[in-house]
Amino acid sequence: MAFIFIIIIVIFVFEYRNIIDTNKFVKDLRPYSRMLMEDDYKFLLTVKYGVDVDAEKMFDKRIQMMFIVIVFMLFVFISNFSFLNVMIAIIVGFLAFKLDYMKLTNYYKRNLYNIDRALPYYLKSLEILIQHYTVPVALRRSMNSAPEIFKPGLERMITRIEEGDATVEPYMDFAKEYPVRDSMRMMRLLYRLSLGSQENKQEQLLMFSRTVSSLQNKSREQRYKDRLSTMESKTMRMLFVTGGLSIMILFAAMFMMMGSV
Repeated sequence: MAFIFIIIIVIFVFEYRNIIDTNKFVKDLRPYSRMLMEDDYKFLLTVKYGVDVDAEKMFDKRIQMMFIVIVFMLFVFISNFSFLNVMIAIIVGFLAFKLDYMKLTNYYKRNLYNIDRALPYYLKSLEILIQHYTVPVALRRSMNSAPEIFKPGLERMITRIEEGDATVEPYMDFAKEYPVRDSMRMMRLLYRLSLGSQENKQEQLLMFSRTVSSLQNKSREQRYKDRLSTMESKTMRMLFVTGGLSIMILFAAMFMMMGSV
């Protein structure tokens, strides 16, 4: 254990004094290391940190961590150097490299669940605004009351619309950024509503309202199922713990009786 601790200190000192410059090493390998970048890595970073995140810098840190872990593992195996240990060091380093991506993926999945629950209620508030304003104005006015999770995507969509993009693309890009249940269909309905004249606005708004109400009902049903599932899992855990403790107490009592005979 003391040997490993010394290795950590040595690596840190070498890095601090630029004897080992991992930053330069990572930059030199940048053209090749980009082959390891996941297709959705930049998108996942944007979801968590916003559009201003430096994806290249974040990825370089992952590569740097991978090489540090590999070097550390090789030092650990230095007294028993073999091909198998080298492979173990590479695998552990690759797992350290993938760890950040796995965290981003889990964060995105948790966000999708929150988005799926929040979207119907945001659309309901938007529906009320559309009754009095055009769709672009209603979208802009909805920004203050919109859930925080939607605000970055809303800002990008609204900016494109206000800059003159009259196509369906801003709406579809918003739906792709938040790909939850019926988001594509709702954004298409919203786009058609933005194109409609005042004569048929009420008819389209009624269709939009019915769809939003249906989404709200689905969201309520899902919340009920989630609560029921949580209660069932807690009950099962409690039964397992209670049963396990009962068996342990029973075995303990049996051993005590056998010991006293």
